[in-house]
Amino acid sequence: MREAIINAIIYSDYSKEIPPVFEIFADKMVFTSYGGLLPGQSEEDFFSCSSMPRNRELMRVFKDLGLVEQLGSGMSRILKVYNKNICKISEHFIKVEFPFSVPLNLLSTNNGDINGDINGDINGDINRVLLLLEKQPSITAKQMAEVLQISPRKVSRIIKELKEKEIIVRIGSNKTGYWKIQHK
Repeated sequence: MREAIINAIIYSDYSKEIPPVFEIFADKMVFTSYGGLLPGQSEEDFFSCSSMPRNRELMRVFKDLGLVEQLGSGMSRILKVYNKNICKISEHFIKVEFPFSVPLNLLSTNNGDINGDINGDINGDINRVLLLLEKQPSITAKQMAEVLQISPRKVSRIIKELKEKEIIVRIGSNKTGYWKIQHK
């Protein structure tokens, strides 16, 4: 989501005096950047992670602040976790919708809640693992650790906790199976 917020800010067309819009609903978050694709840019270009920032000076400021690493890396990070169908592109705007598909009551933990569990999960790693499992049910723990930038050991602890609480189940073998989220 961080990448989508930065993209919405950098790619908005401020000449129309319409800032990006960030909306939070009960079931999703929606980020809208006005101006659509740049002239000459196709949807294929957009999803190929080649950067064409509309606001080069703003991009430079974000780079100087360390908020972006390299041009084009934001969309590739988003597409590692989400399918490109979360993006709606028209002539006048680009809208990105991040669904909340896991009921909040399933995310509560002993001696904690969605904002922090007994192991100090203040970054919402449990929720991030669940969202990743929903988008990529066949992902390995090692791949999850890489995508989420947390240790494989922490991924294993989270998976164990989710299995014990019967929030997720493994379907098939460890090598060729997949994870299923149980919606109670």
